[in-house]
Amino acid sequence: MGTRTQRRRPELAAFLRGRRARVTPADVGMPPGLRRRTPGLRREEVAQLSGVGVTWYTWLEQGRPINASPQVLDAVARTLRLDPPEREHLYRLAEVPFQADPEGLIRKISPQVQGIVDALDPLLAVVYNSRYDVLANNAAYRDLFLVPEAPDTGLPNVLWTLFTLPEGICPLVNREEELPLMVATLRSSYGRHVGEPTWEEYIRGLSAASPWFAELWASGEVVPPGPRVKTFRHAAVGELRMTSQSLSIDGMPECRIVAYSPDDEEARTKIALLRQRRQWLGLPVRETEGAGETVRR
Repeated sequence: MGTRTQRRRPELAAFLRGRRARVTPADVGMPPGLRRRTPGLRREEVAQLSGVGVTWYTWLEQGRPINASPQVLDAVARTLRLDPPEREHLYRLAEVPFQADPEGLIRKISPQVQGIVDALDPLLAVVYNSRYDVLANNAAYRDLFLVPEAPDTGLPNVLWTLFTLPEGICPLVNREEELPLMVATLRSSYGRHVGEPTWEEYIRGLSAASPWFAELWASGEVVPPGPRVKTFRHAAVGELRMTSQSLSIDGMPECRIVAYSPDDEEARTKIALLRQRRQWLGLPVRETEGAGETVRR
């Protein structure tokens, strides 16, 4: 039987050299030592800190056709202080199936992203990660509803809320149509996280809390995120038809801004009424920590 001919990987070599050059000994807790001819760590230092052989790491950095395990690539990524997108890029260049960091699920957003979400008011806007955790929202979003924390994540989670609320007070009017689509969208993200403890615990927990979610999850349907028209209900103004649009965020993989705009003039008028109601009641412009109600009354 013939053997597969492996090729060198010059892009991997250039990537590793560039990232090694930007990490100083102080960054990794090493004494400064003698003056260095070039900036950054030496190859033998990266190998030592990553727990691999010097020859093996040298060959890796030279782009030679050697095999690398996910565990070794993760060790190199930690030594070189790679952020999540860089870590994924390292896997791609090394031709190793990417495995996301089980603890790498984004849980916070930057002030800049929060500023964009706030500026979208009077449009309703929210930031979701791929598991439908709510990372940020604006005052217009909170005029319509708030989302309580999910038991297993400590973060507000839209799916957990919609599947565990009694049907009579669920803010989604067309839940029989929308919730299967949301589960199918969740599954499209889950494919990148199969076997990760945080994801598996989330799926098990929600399946136990909602037999309907468990049934939908078992169906195996997959749908990517996309624009949709959704009908919400609010105790003060009744039903509102809203169009959702997802926007990606640079530097935040698997996160998106979802903006909701009124689908008709009636919804636009009701959104304005909710805005006035907020001002009359003196509700805060920014969300306070620990808010627990789901639908604004």
